[in-house]
Amino acid sequence: MPLSNGNRVSRPLKPGIYTPIPSFFLPESEDLDIPSFENHVVRVATAGVGPLLAGSMGEAIHLSHQERTTLIKAARKALDGAGLVSVPVIAGIGGGSTRESIELANEAAAAGADYAIAIASGYFAGVLSGNRKALKAFWQEVSSKSPIPVIIYNYPGASGGINLDSDLITELAIDCPNTCGVKLTCGDVGKLTRIAATVSDATFSSLHPRTNKNAPFLVLGGFTDFILPSAYSNGHGAITGLANVAPYAIVKLFELSEASKTDPSLLPEAQRLQGIIGRADATIAKASISGTKYLLQKLYGYGGHPRRPLPPIEPAAAEALWEHSHTQDLVRLEQKFRGEVL
Repeated sequence: MPLSNGNRVSRPLKPGIYTPIPSFFLPESEDLDIPSFENHVVRVATAGVGPLLAGSMGEAIHLSHQERTTLIKAARKALDGAGLVSVPVIAGIGGGSTRESIELANEAAAAGADYAIAIASGYFAGVLSGNRKALKAFWQEVSSKSPIPVIIYNYPGASGGINLDSDLITELAIDCPNTCGVKLTCGDVGKLTRIAATVSDATFSSLHPRTNKNAPFLVLGGFTDFILPSAYSNGHGAITGLANVAPYAIVKLFELSEASKTDPSLLPEAQRLQGIIGRADATIAKASISGTKYLLQKLYGYGGHPRRPLPPIEPAAAEALWEHSHTQDLVRLEQKFRGEVL
């Protein structure tokens, strides 16, 4: 667990694949389904995927503070019980205000989270989106007052269109030593390239040391469709919802992408996997949270529905999603790589 003074953690944040874990709910009551949640956290972590809790896929906006704490404690207990004691837990701390995000950061750390990820609230996006000073101040204050390192979350679709540019993200990386990365769910490969050109430079860590030496500034994509290009731009992997569905396949793509930089003979296979996974990501993402939960139910026997007012996927749409060639190609790929590991 992270130390209470926030100066260091025991589980380093490493390049790789992470996934925003869905929050599972019981039918009718919509209470948290902790057994399904624990099962899923262990499932993806066993495949080499790091869990992120109470993010967009986790319906953070639908969770109380206590429920977020419950999920963090449950994930840590399940990971430790499965012998995955070195796997870090990332917790979403998105709130309606700077004050609430700081409260959530403190609660997450106390519950056992190793890292936090913060998004700017979109409720007042009409004011914030054009106010560079206010946006920078938000992440400066949250990161400086958080007891655990903070990842910057750039997702215009979940923050009223607020879209940080590469210059501002780079400034935050330089000026805020308790930041430890950025998740780019804007899907902007050019932005990733520009940020990585600074933070992945050999001199960056010495010129701009992190508060925690085990928490370097990682540049992470928010989708799987540019994992291979990211590797060649000195990015560090991805935080992607699709890794809930196909963790082994996506970890394999990341590993091949990195290895191909020193062994070009691996590049054609990495390109093949990138094509299959990228197509599936685009198709499945259109079905949003309810589509991902449906696929988990189909594949693993748990998933259920989102909390209302989010609707479940319509039966016809669910059937079309499952039968889509992009989905079936991904399922076959996952079965292949899962079988090779097990």
